Amino acid sequence: MRRREFIASIGATAIASPFVAFGQQSSGKVWRVGILISGAADDPQALTFLAAFRAELEKLGWAEPVNLRIETRWTAPADPESGQRFATELVALRPDVIVSNTTPPTAALLRQTRTIPIVFVSVNDPIGSGFVESFTRPGGNATGFVILEPTLGGKWLELLKEIAPRLARVAFLFNPAQAPTAVYYLNSLKAAAESLGLEAISAPVRDVSEIESVMMKQGGPTNGGLVMAPDGFLVAHRVEIISMAAKYRLPAVYPFRLFAEVGGLLSYGADLPNEWRRAASYVDRILKGVNPGELPVQAPVKFELVINLKTARALGVDVPPTVLSRADELIE
Repeated sequence: MRRREFIASIGATAIASPFVAFGQQSSGKVWRVGILISGAADDPQALTFLAAFRAELEKLGWAEPVNLRIETRWTAPADPESGQRFATELVALRPDVIVSNTTPPTAALLRQTRTIPIVFVSVNDPIGSGFVESFTRPGGNATGFVILEPTLGGKWLELLKEIAPRLARVAFLFNPAQAPTAVYYLNSLKAAAESLGLEAISAPVRDVSEIESVMMKQGGPTNGGLVMAPDGFLVAHRVEIISMAAKYRLPAVYPFRLFAEVGGLLSYGADLPNEWRRAASYVDRILKGVNPGELPVQAPVKFELVINLKTARALGVDVPPTVLSRADELIE
């Protein structure tokens, strides 16, 4: 069993101008990076993402306060107005590059600027959202790393069925405002459900009470289960979601390991700290003079399967050896 190393240091303050020639990292100039992140400032997982980002920058020769200053703003997934307000603040500081995570903060930034370079992380559909012209040549001031892998819907359901073979129906939870591209996952999930002889329903939720309503319907003698979409709203409410899934004794599969770490049955999805490390490499290239419009948008390259064995025992789920052998981590 491996344990994720937690680093708790994050960045400082900022200001500056876009698309300037890099020169030398040792020239005495202090470059400025803004970050607009969806989450709470005291969220250990979000701090882990920022730590991975900063550590990668340091490997590339960027260190605070020698040649880099970082200005971070936190926006609540359920409060789009805060995202727009902090986007306005960051753009007014004129940093050399801004990093954003998830779709709403990225959209808020691009409503404020089409000149300052933006590197996004964990965005679903940057073309459909109007962030870029294409994956290979984004064409504007934004580029980055998508979380979208449409076939994941089917993979999530297949994993859940392997772990809970009596599963008869499954609800796919997503927040329409946070995950407008959830239909991509839903299509592959429904195709997998048909091949497995399961009933799959779409379950859009906009607040915690709606989440519990779905779980009440799925619980009991219906042999129901849950699949969670990758969206900021569900991530922000992961503790409540895990608690309700335990209350209604529902097997569930989640898109990120941070769900399994707080008691979710199993997770399969992109390694999010690795996506932040990759974002740091793009920030490095942009600060050295590369136009973001020429850096291709990239899909995840590293996925991980995490199983919480304590939760499995509590639910009476017997995880098959074939699934255990594929796990990247088992949480006792």
